[in-house]
Amino acid sequence: MADSVPADESGGPEDLERAAEVFVDVRPRLFGIAYRMLGSVTEAEDLVQDVWLRWQSYDRAAVDNPAAFLATATTRLAINASQSARVRRETYIGSWLPEPVDTGADPYLGAERGEALEFAVLLLLERLSPTERAAYVLRQAFDYPYRQIADIIQVTEAAVRQLVSRARKRVLAERRKPVSRAEQRRLLTAFVAAARSGDLTTLEELFAGDVISYSDGGGVVRASRFPVVGAPRVAKYVRAFASRFWTGVDVRYASTNGQTAALLSRDGQVFAVLTVDASAAGVGQVLWMMNPAKITAVS
Repeated sequence: MADSVPADESGGPEDLERAAEVFVDVRPRLFGIAYRMLGSVTEAEDLVQDVWLRWQSYDRAAVDNPAAFLATATTRLAINASQSARVRRETYIGSWLPEPVDTGADPYLGAERGEALEFAVLLLLERLSPTERAAYVLRQAFDYPYRQIADIIQVTEAAVRQLVSRARKRVLAERRKPVSRAEQRRLLTAFVAAARSGDLTTLEELFAGDVISYSDGGGVVRASRFPVVGAPRVAKYVRAFASRFWTGVDVRYASTNGQTAALLSRDGQVFAVLTVDASAAGVGQVLWMMNPAKITAVS
């Protein structure tokens, strides 16, 4: 790791410029790893900045493969950071949802494979251990060889295969097969229309029987602090606040985390990011992201 090797005292401006070029070239991948590990744009950016600071002072002449070195540093820091994040989220007020990122305008995450980006998957990854999550992300999202993953997370190759297999099975078992992106967008727009009008019948028809509505206000804005479960209850919940919630709201659609989301705004200011996750059974999750500090990347 970076803090175990002495700095290169002879590196001048030209050497630092080359170091910056190398870092900029791989930065999208580093951010992609960090974001998938942490579910937070802010925390991922801070972590990548930390990697850059370490890279500046590192003995770069001793590094044979800068891209592999930087990915290793990012992953190991992300494993440590995710352990701390898990402790913080235990005291988070209300439901914690991943921080959305605009994959339509921002190439950071869409540049490579879109795996492990959707909100439903990120929520499932929260249930994995940090090491399991790292192995899954590196393999599923970036197609790293098992041997390289083993070097990065410092376990055997056999152990990596077990970690990835266990994580993959858990994700597949706990999430129904998602609908196409076009169908997800159709269901979202139908939900917005029904929610806005308070159409109870249409809302229930859109939902899977075990639908869950999560609202992330972080204790900063008014939002339900507990998930609402079941088609009848979620439909009644959405209808109950329709008249006051949707007054003066403008809706536009954007690609966040590889799916369509509705950006809700009043007076030109985005105050919520709303999306749904769906399967053949209907809408299984309704996600209301309303914590102001967590929607800046798309607003």
